[in-house]
Amino acid sequence: MTFTQAIILGAIQGVTEFLPISSSAHLILVPWLMNWPDQGLTFDVVVHAATLVAILSFFWRDWLKIIKQTLQPSLKFKTQGSLTGRRILLLISIGTIPAAISGFWLQELVSTNLRHPAVVSIMLFAVALLLWLAEKKASLNKSLENLSVLDVLLIGIAQAVALVPGTSRSGITITLGLFRGMTREAAARFSFLLATPIILGAFLYKIYGIKSLDIPDGQAMAMLVSFSTALVVGYLTIKYFIRFLKEKTLYVFIYYRILLSVVILLVIYFGEFQP
Repeated sequence: MTFTQAIILGAIQGVTEFLPISSSAHLILVPWLMNWPDQGLTFDVVVHAATLVAILSFFWRDWLKIIKQTLQPSLKFKTQGSLTGRRILLLISIGTIPAAISGFWLQELVSTNLRHPAVVSIMLFAVALLLWLAEKKASLNKSLENLSVLDVLLIGIAQAVALVPGTSRSGITITLGLFRGMTREAAARFSFLLATPIILGAFLYKIYGIKSLDIPDGQAMAMLVSFSTALVVGYLTIKYFIRFLKEKTLYVFIYYRILLSVVILLVIYFGEFQP
C-alpha cells in the first residue's frame, strides 16, 4: 500500500464510518475501482482503531459525564424526561445488545457470503428509500431526554442490520431515530454514542481474529498514515455532520446512495466486476 492509497483509504474510512453512506460499501468498491490489492485485516484493525479514537475524542465530555454520574451513589436514577448518566448508560447498553448478538453469531457468515457489490447495491438503495420515508414522516419533536426503552431497542435492532454491507450503521440508526420522532441532530448524536461500544467491539473482534498485527515489511509508515488520516477526517466528519443536521435535511445522502447503487448495478450488468 502506497502513501497515496493509505491517505485515500484512511479518509474514506473517516468519512463513511459516520455519514449515512456505508463505510463497508466504499472500502469494498474503491480498491476494486482503483485496481488496488486487498488492504488486509491489519488495515481494518488500524482504521477501526482510528475511528474509535475519533468518536471518543469528540464525545469525551459526554462519556466522562456519563461515567461520573453513574458512579455517584447519591444521584437518583430518573426515567423518561431526564438524561442522567445512569439512564443514558442503560439506554446505550440496551441498544447495543442486538448488534452485539448479531455480530457475534453472524459476522463470519456476512463476511463470507454478503460482501458482493450486488448486495451492497441493494442495501444502498433499500436504506435510501427508508431514509427518504423517514424524512417525509418525521415529526422531529423528540430529544435525547425523551427517548424510551422501546425507541432504543428498535434503534438497536436496526443497528444489528448494519452488519450487511451497504446498509450503513449511522444511516439505519438515524433512520429509525427519525421514525421514532427524534430530531435529526438528536438521532445523529445518539447514533454516535451508540456506535462507541460497537466500534470498540468490532476492533477487539478483529484483533482476536488475526491473533497478531502482522504488518508487512515497509508498511508501518503507511499504516500510521491511514490511522492518522482516518482519525482526523473522522473527527471532522462527526463535528460538521452534527452541525449540518441542525439546519439541513438528509436528502443529499439519499440521492448519493441511490446514484451509487445504480452505478454499481450498471457495472455489474456490463460484466466489469470480477469478485
